[in-house]
Amino acid sequence: MKYVILIGDGMGDLPLAELDGKTPMEAARTPAMDRVSGAGELLRVRTVPEGYPPGSDVANLSLLGYRPETYYTGRAPLEAASMGVALADDELAVRCNLVTTRQEANGALTMVDYSAGHISTGEARELITMLQAELGSGQLRFYPGVSYRHLLVHRGALAGLATVPPHDHTGRDVSSYWQAYRKFPHLRELLEKAGPLLAAHPVNTARQARGANPANNIWLWGEGKAPAMETLAQRFGVTGGLISAVDLLKGLGVYGGLEIVNVPGATGYLDTNYEGKAQAALDILRHHGFVFVHVEAPDEAGHQGLIKEKIQAIEDFDQRIVLPILAGLEKAGTHFRLAIGMDHYTPIAKRTHIDRPVPMAIYDSRRPQGCGLAFNEQNAEQSPLLDNGQLFMERLLERQGK
Repeated sequence: MKYVILIGDGMGDLPLAELDGKTPMEAARTPAMDRVSGAGELLRVRTVPEGYPPGSDVANLSLLGYRPETYYTGRAPLEAASMGVALADDELAVRCNLVTTRQEANGALTMVDYSAGHISTGEARELITMLQAELGSGQLRFYPGVSYRHLLVHRGALAGLATVPPHDHTGRDVSSYWQAYRKFPHLRELLEKAGPLLAAHPVNTARQARGANPANNIWLWGEGKAPAMETLAQRFGVTGGLISAVDLLKGLGVYGGLEIVNVPGATGYLDTNYEGKAQAALDILRHHGFVFVHVEAPDEAGHQGLIKEKIQAIEDFDQRIVLPILAGLEKAGTHFRLAIGMDHYTPIAKRTHIDRPVPMAIYDSRRPQGCGLAFNEQNAEQSPLLDNGQLFMERLLERQGK
């Protein structure tokens, strides 16, 4: 028996007037997902416990069968694990975005772009390497990641610091959040120096010359210490792999004891290597019983408020991830249970995550007859609710975890 989870990050949405009251999921052509749902079981899963932020860290941790109330310590420690950065007991991992900000005439600081124009990994590596050379110390260490997503390791506590994700505040005044950093003298000094260094760097002068948003600032958030987690083999008796372009997801896989497959050309955006991800998933299943595939593109389109691009991302997920993996499983001739869905909603109108149970569908090759419903938010509203991700994982695996 093979077990597969395919996640289109942030696919869930709300009805849009621009789509005649449909969601992007309803407007998209998704025959593969509709087949999985129609011949299987359509559910809703509460991936985010009450009081927790509805982010990909909490939600995907939940979908892998880990209760956030027990295991969640922050987003950045997961990314550190993905990057091979070990955290000492007295160290915090902090997510370090490269962002585009603008200082207004009235003194306000506007978050123009949380991704600095989806800066390339090569450009970003130059900038983060420069920051480490200029500003790194025994207390602060920079590590380059993918595109705009990077890591700062901070030695010592940051008691009282409250941070927010930059993608929640695109186009808004973030001065109050910026001032929170400045209460710590060493962080104030870091930020005062980092901005001018970034703005003057040749990478950014070249980006501005071609009309791209410069990575003229850093944004710190998602801080936390290393969590203590059992592997999926220990919790559920399965071994397998995880495929994603995002360090956060890879870090979850590291802590879960999964094989991490780095697919060339996997970018976390619309231009990602879908075919490479699908093939990597089928390759993992030749040697293991479980695989988790994550695609970031729908979430990125949601954060940018781009309807056409979100529909495209959903259709690409359907045709270039779900369809080939489903076909490959059927061709292999072994029994399988395939789950499709999302970690959270990222509505176009809000450009950020919202907290509500997400649609998930489970198809069992041994019992190809099901609810007959297409895969979308409206149909899921009439479906049974699983109150946490551990219940979902146990249902998929047909067993009890810890």
